[in-house]
Amino acid sequence: MHPGKRKRKNASAMKLVGKLVALFRRAAGLTQSQLALLVGHQVETIASIEQGRRALLPDLAAKLDERLGTKGALEEAVAQMPEIDLIPVWAEEYLSLEREALALCFFANQVLPGLLQTENYARAVFDSRVPTFSREEIDTHVGTRLERQEILRREVPPTTSFVISEAIVRDRLGGDEVYRETLRHLRYCADLPGISLQIMPLGRTTHAGLDGPFILLETPDYQRVAYTETQRGSQLISNPDEISILAQRYAMLRTQALNTEETKSLLDRLLGEL
Repeated sequence: MHPGKRKRKNASAMKLVGKLVALFRRAAGLTQSQLALLVGHQVETIASIEQGRRALLPDLAAKLDERLGTKGALEEAVAQMPEIDLIPVWAEEYLSLEREALALCFFANQVLPGLLQTENYARAVFDSRVPTFSREEIDTHVGTRLERQEILRREVPPTTSFVISEAIVRDRLGGDEVYRETLRHLRYCADLPGISLQIMPLGRTTHAGLDGPFILLETPDYQRVAYTETQRGSQLISNPDEISILAQRYAMLRTQALNTEETKSLLDRLLGEL
């Protein structure tokens, strides 16, 4: 089954919050378009929230409470959502946001971000999974990962920045042939419009990303969201204080990494050694 088609375990809670938004909006005598304009978001966002297809994030909940005069009811409803709402099944909520993002920033220190993976590299990633996936499951996951990369080929792609550890670039996941293919693909991606690719060199004496990988994302509504993954779960972060911390770290990581031209030179050198 395609990950995006799976029923979310937290669907009931999301629908309940969505119904509250719709109830308060109608009580205020507003259409979805009018409410979207008041809070500075797209009407599609309001519609998706009311239908329970998109989670209401805390910053938007606060804006809605202010505009609708609901005295913090929506903000409290979001705060009381069950914990599962912070750990999306198959990360489908993040993937939905990624498809619409205006800008994306990735820091990776163990494996290439999915948007940079070749089919063979992605297959090697899923082949490495413990416990193992079936062949059918691997095919499904690889197909989904490659579909994600369509956003980089849009007429107007998102502005995308990658800071990746040199250890990832030197790792030979999948074997020598996959390694050569991966290096060529990274070198190709480094020249794509709208993409900034930087490698964090080995041997650093300081490093702003020691707490692990993360993603920063800007939505069409100019919301800033972060996403992190652990061994057994994932988390969307919308708290402005936490977003600020991660944005500061990402800015520092970019100063510590090789610049884009130095990164291309390193990739050329590695390709020349094959």
